[in-house]
Amino acid sequence: MQERLKELQTEALEKISQTADLKELNDIRVSYLGKKGPITEVLKGMGKLSAEERPKMGSLANEVRDAITAAIEEKQKHLEEAAVNAKLALEKIDVTLPGRPVKEGNHHPLTRIIEEIEDLFIGMGYTIAEGPEVEKDYYNFEALNLPKGHPARDMQDSFYITEEILLRTHTSPVQARTMEKHKGKGPVKIICPGKVYRRDNDDATHSHQFMQIEGLVIDENIRMTDLKGTLQVFAKKMFGEDREIRLRPSFFPFTEPSVEMDISCKICGGKGCSVCKGTGWIEILGAGMVHPNVLELAGFDSKKYTGFAFGMGPERIAMLKYGVDDIRHFYTNDVRFLKQFSIHE
Repeated sequence: MQERLKELQTEALEKISQTADLKELNDIRVSYLGKKGPITEVLKGMGKLSAEERPKMGSLANEVRDAITAAIEEKQKHLEEAAVNAKLALEKIDVTLPGRPVKEGNHHPLTRIIEEIEDLFIGMGYTIAEGPEVEKDYYNFEALNLPKGHPARDMQDSFYITEEILLRTHTSPVQARTMEKHKGKGPVKIICPGKVYRRDNDDATHSHQFMQIEGLVIDENIRMTDLKGTLQVFAKKMFGEDREIRLRPSFFPFTEPSVEMDISCKICGGKGCSVCKGTGWIEILGAGMVHPNVLELAGFDSKKYTGFAFGMGPERIAMLKYGVDDIRHFYTNDVRFLKQFSIHE
């Protein structure tokens, strides 16, 4: 029995030293130290030994078990370290290689134009006002001197939800709501950026959804010259100090008198080209003095207070400033188009 235990120890240690696999090592452990292993089988014969031999044989069996266990643990540690080293070698990173560039997002050109306009007017003392895109007919039309049946309503083919609710056709309702909140007391000095909706066929210069920015100033002694000066500052800041403006008579139900503003063509310098259709001028926005009826409907005394309003399309301004020839480029999310407008400009 003693010789058999020694043989098993020698045999197990030999197999342990030769194995190079953790699974195989575990199989050796189970094979020799398990309940059905040869060491256990040998110990089952201890009942045939004398009382003096049993303790000696038990002690020897424990020594054999301990030797095999120690050899397995040492081999396991060695194999695990080797496996980790092999994995590290396989996943080694060359820290001298250049890093992968991180793509940065760009501001959308319309966002940039809107923020630029907001910053300009905030610097002139204006505040930003907002209102709902789903609007009441009263604020969208009636409060702006456009009663039901007024022919000018046809100029803004509208998306009606009910007879009294529609998608706003301009941001002017924000002006009406703001004037109403002031309860007839000035001053009022706001700009109103936001989305508007009109039933229109989408093409290179038209869209059923687009952006507008409108401005409103109401106070005592506001004159047409104040409007012209404001628009002149705007044009020069947005398009360059060499830009000139001209005001042409026009008609809007909520302003009287009403004007349309042109800027001198940047391409030809006012001499006439294909961009300005030979006129030397490009239309940019509409404006005028706030109609007395609009002031009265909002609770202002039109004999005491006067004001001016203007409205512009950021898409139109962006197209002129960046040389974009199709309004649909702003809404199709083509990365090739959008990445031209770098945030580092």
